[in-house]
Amino acid sequence: MAKNTGIFTAKYANGREYYRVSVTCHGKHISLGSFNSKRKASVCYKEAKDILNGSFSPDDYPAFKAISFDKYIILINFRDNNVYFKNPIYIKPGFFLYYLSYDYALKFSKDDLFFYSAHKIMKRGNHLFVNDYGSQESLGLRYGIMSYAVENRDYEFINKDKTDYRYENIRIINRYSGVRKIEKDLNTVYEARIHINNYIRIGIYDDEIKAAIAYNKAADILNRNGIGKNYHHNFISGLSDDEYRAIYDELPLSSKIYKF
Repeated sequence: MAKNTGIFTAKYANGREYYRVSVTCHGKHISLGSFNSKRKASVCYKEAKDILNGSFSPDDYPAFKAISFDKYIILINFRDNNVYFKNPIYIKPGFFLYYLSYDYALKFSKDDLFFYSAHKIMKRGNHLFVNDYGSQESLGLRYGIMSYAVENRDYEFINKDKTDYRYENIRIINRYSGVRKIEKDLNTVYEARIHINNYIRIGIYDDEIKAAIAYNKAADILNRNGIGKNYHHNFISGLSDDEYRAIYDELPLSSKIYKF
């Protein structure tokens, strides 16, 4: 086919032909993928032109047969917002959507646009991950949601929408492993507990930093006594080594911790 149609013939190493498809809009060259069928390549190219010249929304995707959903979102965002992203992002007033599938999109604050335009989000079961320099990091970690956190105990989505990762929609209740916030007699206290055969209360403390350090201290004692569990130690920012050690040494722990 002629090059000006946006369809280019290429060959695999074994000599078999396939067809690369691309489209150019406002001087931007956008690759649409490769196809073994000339007919499907033609359909994809026509669909891309229809998208760029039309008013289709993300909800209209089922009407299309050849173009991938990711490319569909990329094209309508480019058409509507005049900015190209390699990931399936669609900008809305005040926030943006990152589509993982036709019927599943995550909402993010505009402040995150630069990051997610360059980092791919993946979903495995109920877990969301971000590809970052060859490693996979839990999406929640960017928002203070630790891997061990339990929704509505350690954090919550304020509007109850679990796809809404805008900063103002996420409230962290418990920041540290083994620490739970408790409202008691109109006061707030923090319970530290650790799992051995079942959960053991380490103690009740007047602030979460002390409770988090108490958990670390209990984990150290249990590890020295050969429990052999892979306890996640809390990282405490804002304390010098001497300040941390002073709190660590003085914190009382339940006598149960020393019996294992």
